[in-house]
Amino acid sequence: MVPTPGARLAELGIELPPPPRPAGTYSPVVVHGDRAWVSGQIVLRGGTPLHPGLVDRDVSVAQAQEAARGAALQALSALAAELGSVDRIRRVLRVAVYVASVPTFGQQHVVGNGATDLLVSVFGEAGRPARVAMGVAALPLNAPVEVEVTVAVA
Repeated sequence: MVPTPGARLAELGIELPPPPRPAGTYSPVVVHGDRAWVSGQIVLRGGTPLHPGLVDRDVSVAQAQEAARGAALQALSALAAELGSVDRIRRVLRVAVYVASVPTFGQQHVVGNGATDLLVSVFGEAGRPARVAMGVAALPLNAPVEVEVTVAVA
């Protein structure tokens, strides 16, 4: 029997962070029919972004992957708060990874693996999404990575 996503998180020793609160005029999660869209997530520690700055100048690839993983966990936390449980997630459909990086940086896809590797470890093949990873000039609060997620729900 395949473990539920909640059971898999427990097996991996992963505790979800507190659900995000909106910092503007938007909802952390919008559910419509059998789909849920998670607004872009950044990782804050004490009100400050984890590893602030630009990737390949202030932030290493490994640190950016850590931020992407944390942002994916933040997205799961938002979904759990909205849906009542991550066990309602049937499939991760799409992940967008925005990487604040220097103009010559070309490893956004490697940074994105921090998010999608986590999702695959929790959901198995149902966690392997369509994905876009893109470089941007800046992100809110000087965060190095922002992740948004779309899922199918039961």
